[in-house]
Amino acid sequence: MRIWPGKPYPLGATWDGAGVNFALYSETAERVELCLFDAVDAEHESERITLREQTDQVWHVYLPDILPGQLYGYRVHGPWEPRAGHRFNANKILLDPYAKAIGRSLRWGDEMFAYRIGDPAEDLSFDDHDNAALAPLAKVIDAAFTWGDDRPPDVPQHQSIVYEAHVKGLTMRHPEVPEELRGTYLGLGTEPVIDHLRQLGVTAVELLPVHHFLHDRHLIERGLRNYWGYNTISFFAPHNEYGSAETSMDVVSQFKTMVKNLHLADIEVILDVVYNHTAEGNHFGPTLSFRGIDNANYYRLSPENPRYYMDYSGCGNTLEMGNHRVLQLIMDSLRYWILEMHVDGFRFDLASTLARELHEVDRLSGFFEIIHQDPVISRVKLIAEPWDLGEGGYQVGNFPVLWSEWNGKYRDSVRHFWKGDGGVASEFATRICGSSDLYEWSNRRPHASINFITCHDGFTLHDLVSFNQKHNEANKEGNRDGHNDNISWNCGEEGLTGDPGIIALRERKKRAFLLTLLVSQGVPMLLAGDEFSNSQNGNNNSYCQDNDLSYLDWRLTEEGRRLLDFTRAAIALRKSEPVLQRRRFFHGQAIRGEEAPDILWLDPNGEELSEENWQKPYMRCLGVLLFGEQVDVDERGETISGSTLIMLFNADHTLIIPFRLPPLRGISTKWERVLDTFDERFVAGEFSSGETYQLRPCSLAVLRVAVPAVEQADSVYYGTS
Repeated sequence: MRIWPGKPYPLGATWDGAGVNFALYSETAERVELCLFDAVDAEHESERITLREQTDQVWHVYLPDILPGQLYGYRVHGPWEPRAGHRFNANKILLDPYAKAIGRSLRWGDEMFAYRIGDPAEDLSFDDHDNAALAPLAKVIDAAFTWGDDRPPDVPQHQSIVYEAHVKGLTMRHPEVPEELRGTYLGLGTEPVIDHLRQLGVTAVELLPVHHFLHDRHLIERGLRNYWGYNTISFFAPHNEYGSAETSMDVVSQFKTMVKNLHLADIEVILDVVYNHTAEGNHFGPTLSFRGIDNANYYRLSPENPRYYMDYSGCGNTLEMGNHRVLQLIMDSLRYWILEMHVDGFRFDLASTLARELHEVDRLSGFFEIIHQDPVISRVKLIAEPWDLGEGGYQVGNFPVLWSEWNGKYRDSVRHFWKGDGGVASEFATRICGSSDLYEWSNRRPHASINFITCHDGFTLHDLVSFNQKHNEANKEGNRDGHNDNISWNCGEEGLTGDPGIIALRERKKRAFLLTLLVSQGVPMLLAGDEFSNSQNGNNNSYCQDNDLSYLDWRLTEEGRRLLDFTRAAIALRKSEPVLQRRRFFHGQAIRGEEAPDILWLDPNGEELSEENWQKPYMRCLGVLLFGEQVDVDERGETISGSTLIMLFNADHTLIIPFRLPPLRGISTKWERVLDTFDERFVAGEFSSGETYQLRPCSLAVLRVAVPAVEQADSVYYGTS
């Protein structure tokens, strides 16, 4: 085999049409060997090539006789000094951190650990067993793909409606998806799935991790699997289990085809990415890639005892964001998924971990600075899960401009309100108006708030109103895992019930939750399946349930079909009304005329809520008036106007509250009922200003009055007569 020096850039294995350049960063290694494998079932490498060239701490070689499809790994030689943070063991085949595809998945065995399992010296011992027959292998790819005129959908963030979904779970039980494509990227990109998303009205799918991940050994031994995928081992390769074997396309091309099909439907693709830790775990974890390549530089080690890892993720380790090569790895990964895979944004798991320069979370860390300066990454949607498990890790509201955040405070406040808890009305009002207390101080807009009621981590919407307690027995951890405080209420009976009164109340509460989400300022995120009452039988931590418990059940009940119709109507309402998609926070300032506010909070008498009423601990009913004139100005300087809306909230579970509709001066005095969550049948109705609207228990009603163009020149303001 011909061996040429090669180049230190780009990192990874790069096919240029004539041969393959291999480049691997390791600052501390003493020798690096490239190992080539002839077949997936090969027990030993067929070639072992020493990389004799090293430039700027990158080892490299060029092989003109290698083609795409070649399987490979590395053996890296260096000191075995765990107490000093060095864990080199050349008996272990290591996965390229820049692998673009996984050619062979991991098989568990004691050989996958660099120390001797069961040795009294534990991780300080040295294991000399070879793992070549079990180790995951990278595969050289040809990145060519016919994208045609594919382009990202042009969806401003304030108009986004996000749908959080799992590639496998979304399609595994879909009866209209071909059986051989269920659970795959191609399955998600089929017409039946895209039709559902398009008819629902969402603008983006946010996919749970698709970077290649591992199934933890302890889960496999218990007959479980890592379903969610928050256990990444390769930041460039799409998870190969979501590929279909019934096609000649490789898994990379299958992923690209999925993206292309979604883009054709004007649906964005956002990836949930896990850059805070890797699947190698703590000092007792396996040696798969980074640990054996350069443990002391890839991971954040304890300053007092480098044998151990700093763990801000709760998963055993934390990547060393202070190392410029680790930062480069993450930035290269992000750019790769944007430029080569055409994704439209990222949700960063435990993003506070990425901002830790030393120990404390730093809003101005190098991670953010590099992203903000990057002409590619800074232009896509960036969403943070703004917390981690370390000290000071809860950082909701503290991320810089360009970033949106999962708003956990929104979730909790809305759950408390519709559960019927008292003393939460004031915060509830703040949350549904975009949480200005969290975001405005840093010059961010309402779309910085990603609003959600439920997500993959926790109860589904149906379970939120059906269970008081978690039921995670299937996880085989004695029901100790998962959140204990879910702010849920079963409406009178735990789980399944035949009581028609309880069923009706649960349906009303689900509609109230969904409509609240979709009329709130900010970006709504809907959990896949909530739109038709998908259930996980009370399991609020289904991370290890790769089975029907987690897969969406598309056999819709009558209640599920009605909820789906209601959700479509609620999304259509949001998309049709500019006042629900504001780019700026409310301030009660004049729209036209000195007296005209852009928002008013009302009591059931139709009068502005007094400070005294805001403070009443038992207040569970309030209304909000949103003026639709001059909501915004578009890029051409033209005024964006819409309907004036009134939203009436009643979180009391027993009382019918007569709510006086306020009079308005200068516009029509007729209110048109748009939606009332008490009745999913969309019963139309017209009501006059001054008339009382019978606001029924546990319900949200939305009414609107259209503003004729001829009247927009008149003074528009709230009146009391």
